[in-house]
Parts: sequence; C-alpha cells; structure tokens
Amino acid sequence: MTSALENLETQLEMFIENVRQIRIIVSDFQPQGQNVLNQKINSLVTGLQEIDKLRPLVQDVYVPFEVFFDYIDQDKNPQLYTKDCVEKALAKNEEVKGKIESLKKFKANLLLELFKTFPTEMNNYRAYRKDSI
Repeated sequence: MTSALENLETQLEMFIENVRQIRIIVSDFQPQGQNVLNQKINSLVTGLQEIDKLRPLVQDVYVPFEVFFDYIDQDKNPQLYTKDCVEKALAKNEEVKGKIESLKKFKANLLLELFKTFPTEMNNYRAYRKDSI
C-alpha cells in the first residue's frame, strides 16, 4: 500500500510540474513553441492515464470530507487536519479529566456528608461493600 501511495504522490507531483510548465509556455506563447506545447499536453494526458491506473491500488484509502471542504478548498495545508484533530482530542481529554475529577470530589463530599447524617446506615453500607468485594 505504501509503495502505491508513494507512486501516486510521485505521479501527482510530476503532473503538477507539467501543468506549471504548460502555464509558463502558454503565458508567453510563441508560434514556434507549438511543438513543445503539444508535447507537454500529451505528457499531461499520459500523466492522467498513469494516475488513473493507480486508482484501484489506493481505492480503499479513506480521506475525511473535512480535509477537502475545510482545508483544501480554503487553501490550507491538509496536514493541518491531523494537527487540529489531535488538538481537539487533547482539549476533550482535558475536559473529561476535569469532569472525572469533579465527580470524584463530589463522591467524596457526598460520602462524608452521608456519614455525618446517617452514620449507622453508612457503616452498614461500608460493611456490605467490604463483604461483596
């Protein structure tokens, strides 16, 4: 799989370079450059065919739609998607850790108050818990 992805990356890089060269040729077009332009267009078509041949090898690769809509369409680096996902996960982890800590404190305070208010029942509860564990 990795070699197929690397091959696709290489083909895409060559295709992009070809498009860049065609843009340069077209922006300052001279009639004597027609043959070079034709060769570049033919190599562009060949490059698309090569990319199409690689399609079955990379068909099972999943790319989230957010990468296209939130990053590529907005001219952002798609690698930022991974960074943003990790940052969101870390933030959510901190939030959940805070909730867990709050619940632990609540439980401790609740048990303390229950022992103050219902000492006999809480001792029975503690004995029951000790026996069941």
